[in-house]
Amino acid sequence: MFKHITRTVWLLSLVSLLNDFSSEMLYPVIPLYLKQIGYTTIIIGILEGVAELIAGLSKIYMGRLSDSFQRRLPFIHVGYILSILSRPLVGFTSSLALIFAGRSMDRIGKGIRTGARDALLADECNKENRAEVFGFHRSMDTAGAILGPLVAIIYLFFHPADYRTIFVITLAPGILAGLCTFLLKEKKHDVVTERSFSFRKNFSFYKEAPKSYMKFLGILLLFGMANSSDMFMLLRAKDTGISEGHVIFLYILFNLVYALFSFPIGKLADKYGRMKMLIIGLIIYTITYLIFGYTQNIFMVSAAFVGYGLYYAFTQSTVKALLLERVDSTQKSSAIGFYEGINSFILLGSNALAGFIWYRFGAASMFTYSGVISLIVLLMMIRQTKTSQ
Repeated sequence: MFKHITRTVWLLSLVSLLNDFSSEMLYPVIPLYLKQIGYTTIIIGILEGVAELIAGLSKIYMGRLSDSFQRRLPFIHVGYILSILSRPLVGFTSSLALIFAGRSMDRIGKGIRTGARDALLADECNKENRAEVFGFHRSMDTAGAILGPLVAIIYLFFHPADYRTIFVITLAPGILAGLCTFLLKEKKHDVVTERSFSFRKNFSFYKEAPKSYMKFLGILLLFGMANSSDMFMLLRAKDTGISEGHVIFLYILFNLVYALFSFPIGKLADKYGRMKMLIIGLIIYTITYLIFGYTQNIFMVSAAFVGYGLYYAFTQSTVKALLLERVDSTQKSSAIGFYEGINSFILLGSNALAGFIWYRFGAASMFTYSGVISLIVLLMMIRQTKTSQ
């Protein structure tokens, strides 16, 4: 079952598990904490959007730089350590500037490591089992996203609304993740590439990217207009009147479904077609968002969180595999970094717009808007699949 999972893939997946244990302990807590200290959904949306924008810029530049040097580990070391050190900062203040600084520092760390990490994973597999390897990594990564909120919910059960202590607790698994990165090894590459620290050059991957990559990227970015922060789902769940502990439980449920299905769906994608799995994921996303928009029944909302976990399982590893199969082997980190980076620009707008629509017209309108955009993208994906056959 795990014959394609190498030592490096296991270790890198363990690092991601520990890091997500740390970061995801905070993720469902942050919107609750920000609302507790007086910030609106508009501010929350803009804060997350700007943080992701900063991450996006670093993903583009650092992804390209990693390919330029054909090195992965230095970027992985620095990226994880920077994120780990940033997390307690957010919980120590009610100042928006310092909260923004903490979130930005965390996202910059993610930007530094993302392209290099995914390129290192790609180096450990071939075209035939790429979605399987990425799916395994996502399963392990998401297992950490289950453990983190579980610890948070247990702590909040005994210490209700004491969010700030959780920011300190995150340091332990985070530091362990950082230490584990030093056990990783990378393969030596004989390919000679031009090394450059130029901002202009490292942001211009689109000039040399294959047309098939750019066409597929365009469809993904259109979907990014609908795919706002997961924090809005958590706030929607809170609107049903349930406790904060129950909100975090639903987030755990989402991650549990994601973790359980990512690896087997990755194997299915390699066997039966990655685009088919992506289309199924978009169908699930559309239905899920319409459920969020038109019901406050706790059972239906819970079903929507299950659906959202399935959407992630069907799409996250397949998207990266589909992007990588459209570029040269020397462009792996650039391809992932450019996609993640440009998508962050889109997310800045989509988060701000989602927050505004919710604030001005209500939650139902916001989720309906996302569902309609998703449906348009779904039809475009189906059309592209038919024309490529």
